[in-house]
Amino acid sequence: MLYNSHSFIEYALKQGAIKLGDFELKSGRKSRYFFNAGVFNDGQSLWELGNFYARTIAQSDIVFDVLFGPAYKGIPLVCATAVCLRQMGVNKPFAFNRKEEKYHGEGGVLVGAPLEGQRVLIVDDVITAGTAVRHSVALLNACSAKAVALIISFDRQEKGVGDSSAVAELSEQLGLAVLSVATYKDLIAVLNADERYKNFWT
Repeated sequence: MLYNSHSFIEYALKQGAIKLGDFELKSGRKSRYFFNAGVFNDGQSLWELGNFYARTIAQSDIVFDVLFGPAYKGIPLVCATAVCLRQMGVNKPFAFNRKEEKYHGEGGVLVGAPLEGQRVLIVDDVITAGTAVRHSVALLNACSAKAVALIISFDRQEKGVGDSSAVAELSEQLGLAVLSVATYKDLIAVLNADERYKNFWT
């Protein structure tokens, strides 16, 4: 498979991760499409998704030490991304958090590679309000790690509180570089190039 932004859109449409129609989002906004990364729920589709993440990371200039996946959706994503990076010759440790702190065994809320003093790339699916990302940054700060970047599968490019997009606002507020496998602009380009969808936006 060709791993780029347009091929991701095509794959997401084929898998049903992007559904077209009329939807009301959690924010109350109306949308002509809906994106759900939970549809990548078997070995093959998760491996393909991990490859899209890994290729996007490899094509960037982000310098990081550890991958981090916010519970819950970020956990399979960070595992798949780490494995696919390794297949490309890049072996990076990874960690994730629990929703509730554990008080027996190893204890704590963090699982996986040590994070203290490390530069961390957060792996998540999409950004809505940015709550999970803010929580992750706070967790990382508390263990003396530094979040340097975030990667998501799809950037809806929705407007934030001000004139910038929600992703751009979060990037500026938290001082994070944000990578996305694909964007709303890519979705428009793919649909406009396909005869089956030529009247979709009208």
